[in-house]
Amino acid sequence: FMGYKAGHTHIVRELEKPGSKMHKREIVEAVTVLETAPMVVVGVVGYVETPRGLRTLTSVWAGNLNDEVRRVFYKKWYASKKKAFTVYAKRYATEAGQKETKAELEKIKKYATVVRVIAHTQMSKVRIGSQKKAHLMEIQVNGGDTKAKVDFAVNLFEKQVPVTNVFAEGEFCDVIGVTKGHGFKGVISRWGVRHLPRKTHRGARKVACIGAWHPSRVSWAVPPCWSEGLPSPH
Repeated sequence: FMGYKAGHTHIVRELEKPGSKMHKREIVEAVTVLETAPMVVVGVVGYVETPRGLRTLTSVWAGNLNDEVRRVFYKKWYASKKKAFTVYAKRYATEAGQKETKAELEKIKKYATVVRVIAHTQMSKVRIGSQKKAHLMEIQVNGGDTKAKVDFAVNLFEKQVPVTNVFAEGEFCDVIGVTKGHGFKGVISRWGVRHLPRKTHRGARKVACIGAWHPSRVSWAVPPCWSEGLPSPH
């Protein structure tokens, strides 16, 4: 599931850590609040296992895609012809197109070993600024045989999936965070190294010594300047 950072706060909880002096005592911890608007399932993709890893077998998309997800396929939506998936959607209007879609689903049921749904976020329901382009991701479907997985995925086409269908209240879950891109940064803001004295030769916002004469190379442990945060996709 995908969510967006809404802010920070703190909580008071009872610590369960045997051996610690704070065991069974209340502590204050900082927490991050995430806003998780319902995601929309718009497709299913099947994978086959090969000696070199998973290989995409085929993908089947829903008949109607929201403009929020169609923006993903363009760099400049306002200057485009907005033709993405218009031809694909016409397949559902003809009998031959429906047979072709059904044949692709049967192909996934017969040969695929891994089935994943394609889902996107709803930016219109998240208050994070002016972004209108949705984020697209694949979510693996587990449990049952391949036929049951495909039928489950197709049944979710164009439907909203709330976070309560995935996680229960009070349940522990893993979170992977993605930062914003901050561009090129120096070592002080990127690594927090010490600011050198005012009269330092050739700059003060630097690492003072980047290593000895020998070995004649810079160690991996020396903080470098480079991009901070996640680079922009465009």
